[in-house]
Amino acid sequence: MTMLTHTRVPFERVPYSSGRRDAARAEVAQAQLATIKRFCVCALTVVLAGGALAAIIALKAAVYFLRFSYH
Repeated sequence: MTMLTHTRVPFERVPYSSGRRDAARAEVAQAQLATIKRFCVCALTVVLAGGALAAIIALKAAVYFLRFSYH
């Protein structure tokens, strides 16, 4: 019956895990984090560029309508 019960603490290290395996996982996690950051910066750049383009179009339309209403 003791084989079926859980005797370890929930966050206890597994005895067969090695430091090398943990280091490899840390490197992979760092690479994934860098990729996610790069993607977010690119997405933010695209959104800001789109916002700037929309602002320029709105400004041009406002100038056009102001001139159009005076004639």
